[in-house]
Amino acid sequence: MEIDKKNVDKKKIENLFVTIPKGTVEMRDDRVKKVWTREIESFRLSKFPVTQYLYAAIMNENPATFKGEKLPVETLSWIEAVKFCNKLSEKLAKSQCYVIDNTSKMVSFDAKASGFRLPTEAEWQYACQAGEKNTRYGELEKIAWYKKNADNRTQEVGQKQPNSWGLYDMLGNVWEWCSDIYDETVYGSYRVFRGGGWCDVERSVMATTRRRSHPYSFKIDDLGFRIAVNSIENNSKKGI
Repeated sequence: MEIDKKNVDKKKIENLFVTIPKGTVEMRDDRVKKVWTREIESFRLSKFPVTQYLYAAIMNENPATFKGEKLPVETLSWIEAVKFCNKLSEKLAKSQCYVIDNTSKMVSFDAKASGFRLPTEAEWQYACQAGEKNTRYGELEKIAWYKKNADNRTQEVGQKQPNSWGLYDMLGNVWEWCSDIYDETVYGSYRVFRGGGWCDVERSVMATTRRRSHPYSFKIDDLGFRIAVNSIENNSKKGI
């Protein structure tokens, strides 16, 4: 989908999203042998990881290692993904979800904001599994770019089969930053990323696989992001 770099079209941006229904998701952390359940409110999630075309249109730069407008943007930190969300919100006259203190490097989140954000990891897993409990939403070769088939690089988004909710590349191609801190007591401010990437072996490319790293300094060529926004119904309930 083409997006005018000089005048970002709100309707075209909105068409990139699908509505995710409310439900519950079972989470697990194999490191500490913990299982827990999260309630998910309805929200909207982008069909694809953010592409280099869209990122460059908003940020006027392209940090990706593998260049191509339809390729997912990668080699960017969590904070850079957050800044993109704020900038896109500003462009479309939505309230920003994040307040960034550049001195302390603290980031606060406004859950009532109407703007764009990273999904929580519970939202991400729930959307990836499309409300089911499977570790994958189809045969891996058909749904994901990973070590065996990716030719040692990222691939254009949207080429593999989507899940039943119409989301592409949730597994493989690039890992995706989520909003959450992984475990503050052990890893401090480290943030979660999910989904597996082009250089991962089969056992790592699952809906339940969790990884983490530093939000300001960590960036690599198999890590990108996709964006979420609160549903219109939920915003209405919150008085927005």
